[in-house]
This record gives sequence, C-alpha cells and structure tokens, in this order.
Amino acid sequence: MEQHSSELATFAGGCFWCMVSPFEELPGIHKIVSGYTGGHTENPTYEEVCSETTGHVEAVQITFDPAIFPYKKLVELFWQQIDPTDTGGQFHDRGSSYQTAIFYHSEEQRQIAEASKAELGQSGRFDKPIFTPILPAKPFYEAEEHHQNYHRKNPAHYKRYSKGSGRVDFIERNWSGNVDKDGLKERLTPLQYEVTQNSATEPAFHNEFWDHHGDGIYVDIVSGEPLFSSTDKYDSGCGWPSFTRPLRDHNVKEKTDLSHFMIRTEVRSREGDSHLGHLFNDGPAEAGGMRYCINSAALRFVPKEDLQKEGYGEYARPFPISYNTNTKRAVG
Repeated sequence: MEQHSSELATFAGGCFWCMVSPFEELPGIHKIVSGYTGGHTENPTYEEVCSETTGHVEAVQITFDPAIFPYKKLVELFWQQIDPTDTGGQFHDRGSSYQTAIFYHSEEQRQIAEASKAELGQSGRFDKPIFTPILPAKPFYEAEEHHQNYHRKNPAHYKRYSKGSGRVDFIERNWSGNVDKDGLKERLTPLQYEVTQNSATEPAFHNEFWDHHGDGIYVDIVSGEPLFSSTDKYDSGCGWPSFTRPLRDHNVKEKTDLSHFMIRTEVRSREGDSHLGHLFNDGPAEAGGMRYCINSAALRFVPKEDLQKEGYGEYARPFPISYNTNTKRAVG
C-alpha cells in the first residue's frame, strides 16, 4: 500500500473565510481548518479575537502531503491571495487580528518561506516593502463551526463580502493577466493569440483537441496554469473540447458575455486571464450537468508521463477510467 506523508502549513491572510477556497481541491490537500493562532490566550472565541486583546490572528491550518503538493507551492499560492505590503490588516478588515503571517512548522518550512518572501520582494511586483512576517508556529485553535467552510455554507454572502472587501479586485490587478502582450505575439500562433487575448472562437471540428484522447491535463497556453483533466473530458458533439468541470474551481473565473446578441457565461483563466470558452448547463446530468466548452487554441496538453518533469507532479497520480459519453449535439 502506498504510504502518504503529512505536514501542517499555517497561513494568516486576513479574514479566514477567504483563505479556504484557494487551497481546496488541490491534490495532496487533506484538510483545511479555520482558526486562531499567534496569541497569548487559550481557546479564544471569535469575539475575543476581534477585540484585538488576545494577540491572535485569523488563520487557516492546512494538512497536506508534501510528496504530492510541495510546501513551496503552498507558499506561492498564499502570496497570491493577499496584499503582503499591508501592515494594518487586509483590505476592508483592519486591525492586528487581520494581519498576515506565515507560521512555519519546521526549519525547512522557514527557509522555503524566507526564500519565497525575498524572491517576491525582488520581483518588482509591489512598490512597497513586503511586510508579512515569518514566525514559528504557535498553538492553533479551531474557530467556531459556523466559520468552517463559510464560502460553501453562505456562498452568496461570501461572494459579496470578498468582492466588497476589495480582495477580489486587488488579486485581479496584481495577480491576473500580467503578461507581456508583445511577447505573446512572438510565442503564440495568430489563432492562439486571437482566442486568448481577443476572445475569438476557433472553427468547430477543425481544432487540435476536439477529438483528442489520452491521459493528462490541459493547461493555459499563456500562463501554464492547470485547467482541465482528461478524466473530465467527454464528447458533447459540439466540435470543441468539452469538460464536465475544471481541475479546480479556483483556477477559472466566470464573466457574463453579452456579445453576439446572446447572454452567455464566459470562462477565463485566473492567472493568465486568457479567454478559454464558455460554460453551459447542458452537460451530462450524472457528472453535474455542466459543459465547459473550450477552445483548443487556449490549451496545451501535458500527457501524464510528462507531468512530473514539467512541474505538474501533483497531478501525476494514476488516472481513473476516463469519463466518456455521447450526448445530443450541443451548440457552442
């Protein structure tokens, strides 16, 4: 039987409601708990922490398998959820209980976090110093049950809150779509550029992956971020690659598209901000009922045997039997 290792990672990124979804659905992530840490009182309540008298910050503690998803990647993902230059809280939430921090559980974690922080500071992405401290882990206290997985229990309020707080817009400005458009013209084909940057649509049935078979994942041709798996690909009959779901909901974003006298849901990649295609609700009912209709020109396929060497090792676990079905022809 295959043995799995387990470590803890603890991150404070402001309101812990917003710090769960970025890490869930990742391979090797076993558990994510919202709670309080860093302070001097035992078993604090939410009200006590918010009173700024306990020394605690809101945080998430992640149980993960470093052999599948390395700590370095967790730290990189953490930076992309916060404003690391803010010394007084995060976005709309002010006060010491909303300050950011990385709490390390080993010397190896400390070294990785320090190196990552230094790299971020030298990147020129921000015009102010990186504040987020890197501290030894202290006792972690689970938050009240209604705070656990809040984004799933109260999705409408969570979306309004994360948007209204300024977090979503900050991430969009600083971590999405920061690509060299001139450089893209040099490394993409004209069709790839038009699809990803100008929301063009390639011809149905005359594209690279509409009838493609093979085990692996499909990544953004611009940013390389992992988007879809062959295990969720199926033949919808529409002439474009169709998937029942993304690898992670967090890696794609949806926008209302009113072009061509229609109301559709556009799908874009989160990091690259590439136009990918559209989302429809006529997919296989047994797989959730959704159809991600995606342009081949927005994708690059990485076969399972190449995942490790190309930096996608967390997705290199054995692939289950691919889901395939023939449904009535769909319109894309």
